[in-house]
Amino acid sequence: WDTRGRMLPPLGPAATKPGDPQDPVLSVPCSPNVCAVQKLIGTNRKYFTNCKQWYQRKICGKSTVISYECCPGYEKVPGEKGCPAALPLSNIYETLGVVGSATTQLYSDRSNLRPEIEGPGSFTIFAPSNEAWASLSAETLDSLVSNVNIELLNALRYHMVDKRVLTDDLKHGTTLNSMYQNLPIQIHHYPNGIVTVNCARLLKADHHATNGVVHVIDKVIATTTNTIQQIIETEDSLETLRTAVAASDLSSLLESEGQYTLLAPTNEAFEKIPRETLNRILGDPEALRDLLNHHILKSAMCAEAIIAGLTMETLEGATLDVGCSGEELTLNGKPIIANKDVLATNGVVHFVNELLIPDSAKTVFELAQESEVSKSTDLFRQAGLSSHLTGSEQVTLLAPVNNVFKDGLPVIDSNMRNLLLNHIVKDQLSSKYLYHGQKLQTLGDKELRVFVYRNNLCIENACIAAHDKRGRFGTLFSVDKMLTPPTGSVMDVLKADHRFSTLVAAIQSAGLTENLNRPGTFTVFAPTNEAFQAMPQGELNKLLGNAKELANILKFHVADEILVSGAVTALVRLKSMQGDKLEVSMKNNVIHINKEPVAESDIMATNGVIYAVNSVLQPQASRPQERGDEPADPALEIFKQASALSKVKTSHSPVYSRILARMKENSGAF
Repeated sequence: WDTRGRMLPPLGPAATKPGDPQDPVLSVPCSPNVCAVQKLIGTNRKYFTNCKQWYQRKICGKSTVISYECCPGYEKVPGEKGCPAALPLSNIYETLGVVGSATTQLYSDRSNLRPEIEGPGSFTIFAPSNEAWASLSAETLDSLVSNVNIELLNALRYHMVDKRVLTDDLKHGTTLNSMYQNLPIQIHHYPNGIVTVNCARLLKADHHATNGVVHVIDKVIATTTNTIQQIIETEDSLETLRTAVAASDLSSLLESEGQYTLLAPTNEAFEKIPRETLNRILGDPEALRDLLNHHILKSAMCAEAIIAGLTMETLEGATLDVGCSGEELTLNGKPIIANKDVLATNGVVHFVNELLIPDSAKTVFELAQESEVSKSTDLFRQAGLSSHLTGSEQVTLLAPVNNVFKDGLPVIDSNMRNLLLNHIVKDQLSSKYLYHGQKLQTLGDKELRVFVYRNNLCIENACIAAHDKRGRFGTLFSVDKMLTPPTGSVMDVLKADHRFSTLVAAIQSAGLTENLNRPGTFTVFAPTNEAFQAMPQGELNKLLGNAKELANILKFHVADEILVSGAVTALVRLKSMQGDKLEVSMKNNVIHINKEPVAESDIMATNGVIYAVNSVLQPQASRPQERGDEPADPALEIFKQASALSKVKTSHSPVYSRILARMKENSGAF
């Protein structure tokens, strides 16, 4: 559909509802001079639709019915498609009746405007529809038609321009000088094709007359002489906003030239905010400036432009979802606009009854309360750490998402409080500036590492689950699990866990202890005692009896880079220190290494990360061909060390039982 409402060649079949009444003469979308009209069910509102609105078949969430009619100025011919017959042009006065603005025609007669718009000249009139006149209050209408009709004449002349202006000339942000004291008429032409005149929507456009052009609009427009700042100063319901604007030095902007939209919070909106929060913001010039700038859009946005919903950027830098629900405008999905389209010389004002507080004016605690980490908020409050998240201390909070605590919050004790302190990083960070290998200091005096992967950004074992929210002094990172700060080297962690006593003894026997103690970036797939017990006897004997082969197998369990589980999507291949590749994959939310499930992931160490596995991994070339019944002598020492390191009972294992019996016979008491 073009700007005149005429049907252009369609992108697809006509979108008609079953049962819609159709004139067979007009039912073909490509018929000449046929206009498509979208009628809003339950109202008298009509829209000469465009393609975007057509395929949605809804306006502001309400269903519509599509119908066809002859474009004004054309009529049907029996037996022919569409509306091929062009009516002869009339003057503007007669054309007003043709296009459905009979009330404007009547008032033109009553106000003695008729001779002018019937006579010679070149005019454009933005004619209010019959419904627009009917929607005026009785008081307003009475004031227009009284006083010897001077007010009515002035009002009509304000709807006129003394030249022909077609839709193509109605550029966004321009003004036209009206025929009433040259007062300006504001034009906005939006990307979705909607054109407004002083925020009144163009319903039927470009209807030619012998002495000009008629456009039908959906409101009676009034003169505009005040700036946005002057509106704030004269409205009693904006008293608190007036004080805030004066304190923030925004007055000069709101009275300057330009085109802005002010979402003006009323006194009621300010009263809904907790007094403590409001006082904090009003007492902080930067937070107050951000708060007010968050209520100012960078362009003038009339209500009629928001048919399908738009995302608008504010002066503060964030975005607001401006939409509609039926007859009501919405902000971020909430119908909080109390009064709309108060026009100013430098934009438009919509009154809102809720305060829109941007993230940049909030504390970290407030950011957390309003997001998917609200349970973490309770946890930090119970631990007595709220003061770090509500004041002017610059911090970054690593807050686990609510799903982490689906089984309930952990008990707060000294250990848990210390752990939570290590979820608060010194300094206000932004995820976009984090880099691989970066070290972060926590309030618990721990050092955390940053890992950057292709599909994720992680801090130790916890990966950032959502975009960070930057508040006034702090930043919120939502993370996918409780963070585990490292407590020692790989060898320290293995030695401290009785599940790995056999592995520790094997590492020592193979001479790899020093390697796993040094600074580095290791990923260790650590076989548990159970893994060694599960090996066939001959294979285990041969492995433990050959230091070189043992070292080779152990190196196959170590990669020289850190891979936490959050970095694993489908498949990741790591090069082991032995040389062969390790394949790490995720299946059903379980990490697998070489197709073997991992018993525990992300055991963090200062020089790497450990995964507990219940099987001993072997490279293809090292698979044993021979099996013995008993371990060679070097293996006895490994098991002796393992027994000393482990408190786990092994009597249930027949392999261990025979090995320990042999050791007792050969080397005395065990």
